[in-house]
Amino acid sequence: MKVVIIEDESLSAQRLETLLRAYDSTLELMGVLASVTEAIDWFSQQPLTNQPDIVFMDIHLEDGSAFGIIEETNLKLPIIFTTAYDTYAIQAFKANSIDYLLKPIDERELAVALTKFKWTQQYRSLSQAVPAQGRTLLNWQEPVGQPSYKDRFMVTIGTKIKSIGVEQIAYFYYEERTTYLTTQEGQTMVVEYSLDKVTGLLNPHQFFRVNRAYLVSLSAIQAIHTYSGSKLKLTLQPLQRQDVFVSPDRLNDFKKWLGK
Repeated sequence: MKVVIIEDESLSAQRLETLLRAYDSTLELMGVLASVTEAIDWFSQQPLTNQPDIVFMDIHLEDGSAFGIIEETNLKLPIIFTTAYDTYAIQAFKANSIDYLLKPIDERELAVALTKFKWTQQYRSLSQAVPAQGRTLLNWQEPVGQPSYKDRFMVTIGTKIKSIGVEQIAYFYYEERTTYLTTQEGQTMVVEYSLDKVTGLLNPHQFFRVNRAYLVSLSAIQAIHTYSGSKLKLTLQPLQRQDVFVSPDRLNDFKKWLGK
């Protein structure tokens, strides 16, 4: 396993290297990069035939955010983020992330993340080895017998009927005995279903029922704010009219959903 570590704290980099070598004694550490500039230069000069298998990336570096590395180099390699901050989880999971580990890194959590990475690589290799017409049998997102989910909703706007694709929807909410959907452009429309019914119609990988009143898509979550007692408040886009909190009884499932 070929690895690159992007980390500006030398002790953190050394500890991560120690944990990685304890997990895999054959590990090849290709480099420890301490800044955004250094990382961009390294990836720009690295030949395509000699790329790392995985990148461990701290988010806050001495000269900026590590997300700048991804944007500048169009990095497509698997990434495990290692950071002291939990406020970038959503952005990280949208950036080809395998996992998001908080410092100090726990040895068991690191092992779980690496196991997930290896499983992903094995699945990808197997998929590439199978003819295209047979790949649907291997697609873990579409297993045999999976229920079909709704991909469009019909809504009435005045005297007009409009069809809204699920990919256009930011979130659903329930208010005054009525269910509404809000599009990514900020349009709000009435849906002729209960929120419970809508929850059952949508792919749970894309939408999560955070509380009794809100069902949100991953793409709509712009920030997650932590409060005392592990309480989580969401900032949605488009902005919602009221505060949206994750119900305490759904907190663990919500965190698992973020990591899928």
